[in-house]
Amino acid sequence: MSKISSLARPNIVSMTPYSSARDEYSGEEAIFLDANENPYGTINRYPDPLQKKLKDRISKLKDVEPENIFLGNGSDEAIDLLFRIFCVPGKDKVLTFTPTYGMYEVCSRINDAEMISLPLNDDFDIPDNAVEQIMRIDSLKAIVICTPNNPTGNSLNTSSITKIIENFSGIVIIDEAYCDFSQNQSWTKQLKKYANLVILQTFSKAWGIAAARVGMAFADKEIISLLNKVKYPYNISLLNQKAALETLERKTEVEEKVKRVLEQRSIMKRKLAELNMVEKVFNSDANFLLIKVNNADKLYKELVRMGIIVRNRSSVVMNCLRITIGTEEENEILYKTLKQLDEQ
Repeated sequence: MSKISSLARPNIVSMTPYSSARDEYSGEEAIFLDANENPYGTINRYPDPLQKKLKDRISKLKDVEPENIFLGNGSDEAIDLLFRIFCVPGKDKVLTFTPTYGMYEVCSRINDAEMISLPLNDDFDIPDNAVEQIMRIDSLKAIVICTPNNPTGNSLNTSSITKIIENFSGIVIIDEAYCDFSQNQSWTKQLKKYANLVILQTFSKAWGIAAARVGMAFADKEIISLLNKVKYPYNISLLNQKAALETLERKTEVEEKVKRVLEQRSIMKRKLAELNMVEKVFNSDANFLLIKVNNADKLYKELVRMGIIVRNRSSVVMNCLRITIGTEEENEILYKTLKQLDEQ
């Protein structure tokens, strides 16, 4: 048994996956009388369950082989499935560094895997003694690291992450949802080096098709095989696969929009720092800024009253709001509103 198989739940390794009609025949030109579809209609046929065309296109873009790619209904599906595959309910544990994306804990609870939270240090980075703490935790099967991190916006220290991957015998999941807004190299370049590494990315942020719900996971082909084994047969609709394919054809346009977001991020960071109510604007490698203010709850309610919706993160980072970078017009409206409130 391989190392990856030994980490997975035995019942997952031994199970026979459901075989759909489109698994058994994947060609295009045929008379389809196999899947009990309605013969009349424009989107009446089930989609490719393995999204081969989309994976081939992503493979060329990311320089990752198709066999190392899993596509999910958003990255959340991949997170949930990874916990389901590797964590025995009521026994195994998951670890993450907080504050971070809340769905990690939600998925761990759903799968009855205890979530261990290690706090980031004062710089919102991985603490120096992280590996020592990790090695003392029994039945730890997976570690999730969000970089650039949400809601703090910063990228986590590369050498600290490397140390964790090389010393931890379980699965290390790196969530790169915001990597397109960062100058740091993607961890996909390390896939061939580390068999226990899973990298998550998404079409929801830089690619601008959040409504389509297409997430990507890159990993050793054995992990990908397990993900395909337990996913629901047609987890990404034909319409959403087409949306992703069409977006990939507009790569230059997407890159230009990312550039505009980065320009606006820089402008907004400078402007927000000038306001008396803002105590700190944290550095960001994402498409948002985390700001510390003197009364986050009150300011959040004032902005809602004026029709501007930001994210109140006071529950995880004291007196902090997370502000997504919008269009130039949206950002200017926000700034003028904050300036008006600042002068009251």
